Amino acid sequence: MGGCSQDESSCGSCSSAGACSTDEKQKHTDELIKKRLSGIKYKIMVMSGKGGVGKSTVSVSLASMLNAMGYTVGILDADIHGPNIPKMLGITKKGAMNGEDGIVPFEPIEGLKVMSVGFLIENDDEAIIWRAAIKHSMIQQFISDVAWGELDFLIIDLPPGTGDEPLSAAHVIGNVDGSVIVTTPQDVALLDSRKSVTFSRKLNVPIFGIIENMSGFCCPNCGSTVDLFKTGGGEKAALELGVTFLGRIPLEAQVVQDGDAGTPHVIGHPGSPVAKAMKEATIKILEQTIKKEG
Repeated sequence: MGGCSQDESSCGSCSSAGACSTDEKQKHTDELIKKRLSGIKYKIMVMSGKGGVGKSTVSVSLASMLNAMGYTVGILDADIHGPNIPKMLGITKKGAMNGEDGIVPFEPIEGLKVMSVGFLIENDDEAIIWRAAIKHSMIQQFISDVAWGELDFLIIDLPPGTGDEPLSAAHVIGNVDGSVIVTTPQDVALLDSRKSVTFSRKLNVPIFGIIENMSGFCCPNCGSTVDLFKTGGGEKAALELGVTFLGRIPLEAQVVQDGDAGTPHVIGHPGSPVAKAMKEATIKILEQTIKKEG
């Protein structure tokens, strides 16, 4: 391999990288990716057909709930143009620290590791204008260069739709254990969520199920529920498409406040309707991973 390094450092940090061909660099990256993924039991993609359905909130809630149950969890924020995960977990630091085994992910809660492009930009108002090839390379680096260590679950928070980032994540990981599809009850969201199901099937990614988010607004004063966006559409879509319905997550004002404050709602308010519904959805996902393991 000429002057190429044989160690476990990434090509970006290797002093001999200039002597390697493109094929040699890619081979080394593929080897690092394989090594990282070997320490992760389950890889779950969280998807949505359109924006504004609370997909990142569900990603943080799922990761936090799994962590609270005693599992070690990582969140890979693959929403490159809208990296909201750091904000939702209260991480304000910028930059990435290199350790002996690679880039050290942030760990806002013990046993919950996070990596996001949001850490790599100095100004949160900066627009990230990247073509597909650069985004693919970044997702590769988020796996190959990050010292994830041993994880029970890696949650990949994807941008809305079925474009570059979901394709890259599925390609880089190669063996995604399942997808969780987030929708809201109105017809336009359900139409797009069906495309996420089709996308998963075309890429041979098992579908853990559909979550109907914002399914009824819980009034903080009287406790009654108002169906702002209708209800039941997610369950109907799951039935028609032959996938598991993971449950309805109500809309609570406190969830918005907690997200802005950087505190996962399901941790801060474990007895709330949202937390209870999210726990039930998490258990359904766990049942499918345990079934697969068995």
